[in-house]
Amino acid sequence: MKKTNLLAYAGSTVLVVALTACTSTKPTATTSTTAATNPSAPPASAAVVPGKAKKAYNVQFIQGVQGDEFYITMQCGAEAEAKKLGVSVTTQGPQKFDPTLQKPILDSVMAAKPDAVMIAPTDVTAMQNPLQQASQSTKVVLVDTTTDNPSYATSAIASDNEGGGRAAFDAIKQLNPNGGKVMVMSTDPGVSTVDARIKGFEDAVKADSKFTYLNVQYSHNDPATAANLMGSALQKDPDMVGVFAANLFSAEGTATGVRQANKGDQVKVVSFDAGPNQVKALKEGTVQALVAQQPELIGQYGVDMAVAALDGGTVTPKVQTGFTIITKDNVDGDAAAAIYKSSC
Repeated sequence: MKKTNLLAYAGSTVLVVALTACTSTKPTATTSTTAATNPSAPPASAAVVPGKAKKAYNVQFIQGVQGDEFYITMQCGAEAEAKKLGVSVTTQGPQKFDPTLQKPILDSVMAAKPDAVMIAPTDVTAMQNPLQQASQSTKVVLVDTTTDNPSYATSAIASDNEGGGRAAFDAIKQLNPNGGKVMVMSTDPGVSTVDARIKGFEDAVKADSKFTYLNVQYSHNDPATAANLMGSALQKDPDMVGVFAANLFSAEGTATGVRQANKGDQVKVVSFDAGPNQVKALKEGTVQALVAQQPELIGQYGVDMAVAALDGGTVTPKVQTGFTIITKDNVDGDAAAAIYKSSC
């Protein structure tokens, strides 16, 4: 079977993915002893793992939203690493991906004076000042998402989201070599990670004359809303050939909308994230490829950087993790380990 490689660049890291084989990025160690004071600095592709912590530190993990397998898997990685290092991790998150719900959780956490806070900010602007204030009395590690100016953070750990968006378009391009109309299903504007994915996808589409970029639709991180939006989009553009779903809940709804419209043979869906429902849709043929992040590794590195900062050790200010492309060909084989968890 012929393999076609997709290239996406993450700083000095090359992401190579294939629709017929399980391929993932492999990090190399690059470290720094300074805090994350330069948002434009190039990221490292791995973090230095500290030894056992000097104290039994209290690390608080605030998810972007409860019930999302991406954050559950991140929690699993954080808890496993905390056990190795001799520290504790307590996890909580808002019911929705919403800064008005996340900020009260942060306020409550800070009142207990934790040693460190690991957090996925739910808005680049709304969470800027609360986290900047928090950093004056505790170590703040950003995981997955960021804010407008993350210079207050001890470390920021996330996927190469623009590269992931480009990889998603390359997957759709392989599935639709003759081109056609494509769109994005996302959450809300102002979420750093999905904004970057959309940019990577849009830039790649606009650089290929065979494809026409329709628009981005915002589902407010609700699968039912995404399904309704997808149905309406297909009524407006029944000849659409591809959809990039930018996160887990958007993907669930997109797959439902395509299935309800009986367009599964025509519309190729490439989804960011790899939760159980997305894997089910992949096996059923509603979704053709998944761009799986490494949330377990992000959680691990988040604890590592918190402990390193508290112990006065080596801190990597910015870490960019990679992806695994999951298809029907590898979902039960090499790529199975990349599927997100529903519980730890």
